[in-house]
Amino acid sequence: MGFIRFNPTPVPIWISSPSSSPSHIADNVTCGSPAWIGKGLTCVCFKRKGNCQRICISLTPLQEERLRRLKRRMKVYFDGSKLDHQEALRALWSASFPGQELQGLISDQWKEMGWQGRDPSTDFRGAGFISLENLLFFAKTFSISFQTILKKQGGKEAVWEYPFAVAGVNITFMIIQMLDLDATKPRSFVRAVFLQMLSENEWAFDLLYCVAFVVMDKQWQERKATYMEFNDVLKSTRVQIEKELLMDDVLRIEDMPSYSLLC
Repeated sequence: MGFIRFNPTPVPIWISSPSSSPSHIADNVTCGSPAWIGKGLTCVCFKRKGNCQRICISLTPLQEERLRRLKRRMKVYFDGSKLDHQEALRALWSASFPGQELQGLISDQWKEMGWQGRDPSTDFRGAGFISLENLLFFAKTFSISFQTILKKQGGKEAVWEYPFAVAGVNITFMIIQMLDLDATKPRSFVRAVFLQMLSENEWAFDLLYCVAFVVMDKQWQERKATYMEFNDVLKSTRVQIEKELLMDDVLRIEDMPSYSLLC
């Protein structure tokens, strides 16, 4: 996986053989904590305060199972020939532009959302199908925040704004790298913290994605960043997210200070 560069024209991407996709997320639209998100069991395996900081390399059964599920999601490549992947794209369009009919899965309309070309499937090489799931989760769970960020693509600000959808794919990739999710055992403290949160809530990764997106957008607006500064903003977003995850009183994604930006 790798970052998608903001090229003016789409770059052809060869898609590997797809894996089976996870179950689709629900259609509820809420503001705040999603009512349909399940609750996990508490399982503390590390300490953060004072001089007692350590990383626990032994995962609980619940953490192991949820980490396996998350890794399975990460390994699913987007496959435009699969009906469930097509439906996910259509669902994303419907959630993004309610009442506006989609002309086709390959259409100039997708550029309105910030994809690089007429075919959004060419942009998923950075993070695979999970990046589409993250966008759809954001659109349906925090619809007000999603629409607020998306609609800034039009008007006078378009000269310095970023491509919304492609930015979302890069945020998914950034979080995967930040949490070192490809590693067999926790190798960083922030990863150990996240695994504890994952045992509390199976959708912790998707919630963290939403937080990272609003943090990135806030930093972008505050510095009035240019098209070429996206990677710098993404790096500063990662620093901010890591800082909040390591706060002593942050035990869930919902405890992060920036979570309050979502609605």
